[in-house]
Amino acid sequence: MAGRDLEPPRRSSRQSETYEEQPRRKKSKKQPKNPFDKNSGLSFFVANGGFDLPFFAATLALVTIGLVMLFSATYPYALQNEGDSYFYFKRQLIFAVAGVIVMLLVSKLNYKFLKVIERPLFVISICLLILVLFYHVDVVRNGEEFKRWIPFGPITVQPSDIAKFALILALAAYISKNYRKMKNFKEGVIFPALLVGTCCVLIYLENHLSCTLLVFMIGLALMFCGGTRWEYYVAGLCFVAVVAIIVIKNPDVLPGYQGNRIRAWTDKAFEPRGLRWQTNNSLYAIGSGGFWGVGLGNSKQKYLYVSEPQNDFIFAVVCEELGFVGATLIIGLFGILFWRGVKIAQRCEDRFSSLVVIGIVAQVAIQTIFNILVVTDTIPNTGIALPFFSYGGTSLLMLCFEMGVVLSISRKVNTKNY
Repeated sequence: MAGRDLEPPRRSSRQSETYEEQPRRKKSKKQPKNPFDKNSGLSFFVANGGFDLPFFAATLALVTIGLVMLFSATYPYALQNEGDSYFYFKRQLIFAVAGVIVMLLVSKLNYKFLKVIERPLFVISICLLILVLFYHVDVVRNGEEFKRWIPFGPITVQPSDIAKFALILALAAYISKNYRKMKNFKEGVIFPALLVGTCCVLIYLENHLSCTLLVFMIGLALMFCGGTRWEYYVAGLCFVAVVAIIVIKNPDVLPGYQGNRIRAWTDKAFEPRGLRWQTNNSLYAIGSGGFWGVGLGNSKQKYLYVSEPQNDFIFAVVCEELGFVGATLIIGLFGILFWRGVKIAQRCEDRFSSLVVIGIVAQVAIQTIFNILVVTDTIPNTGIALPFFSYGGTSLLMLCFEMGVVLSISRKVNTKNY
């Protein structure tokens, strides 16, 4: 390099320009603010982030399989009683499509709107439970009057389905506000028991014992997860056990058909063509299915042998047509739903949302377990429906709405780093 003069580094044309010589560049236009951004005012109404896909997939699978099995199980019964093989299927399909749309819309809402509507919704549900006692569809079976449905034009509404969700919100709000006092007897037992007891009494007056038990157990689950002392639970369970033993030993303490159902469960020879007819044919259907099942649509027991194939005993037809394998897969889908629900509840950002998810999952879990236990004659016939499978527009819509609430809460969970 000796003998060579080092040349100074060349400046670029832009560097050689003085400040005055440099052309003025236009400032980039500010991008319009996204109205759904988390920092905007609409974030209170709209949820951001992705929802829990396994929970959504399990829900969609249960709704779809439920529709297929409803049609397969009910077309002989519908033809005999309604004159149309598609009677139950067509109506359930409409509610299923509407329910999935509602689920997706609710999943996009910020779950915090539930805190705003929980009190008005609970008051409305209590008013509907009172109204149905005086204004209802006249249903009389075996001399018993059932006051469960309010007619609204061409459709009917079952207030107890709305009351279950309203109670979950009310208890979740109460417990989240009084969590530190839940160890006390007054705050941890008396006040929650008043909410649960009010709903239970009104639902029982509808002649709806199964839903009364379901609401009672939902309340127990939320109180337990909310921090009520275990000593109170032991005392309560002992009381319930004593009452259950008294009722089983003396079914006459219950009015009408309720006592007869207890008697039919304890005495397998009681009214084989009466109250035992339903349960016996359910067991025949389950046994006929075997391991692989007789095939979709090939059930014989659904031809007017299994009573209420569109409702309480649809799972018996499922077992006959799909066998042990198919029934296990369906129970597995329910298991995925429960598992993901518990995971979402564990990862919630506040106690209110966690308790809401627990209440919804507990409702579906208890209802599913009870229905399977009834169909297999493990417990007395309670007349409880199988979620997503049994016929009922209000029930399916409310279930899909509740699934949308869980998905909305899962969006907030998935925006956090774990």
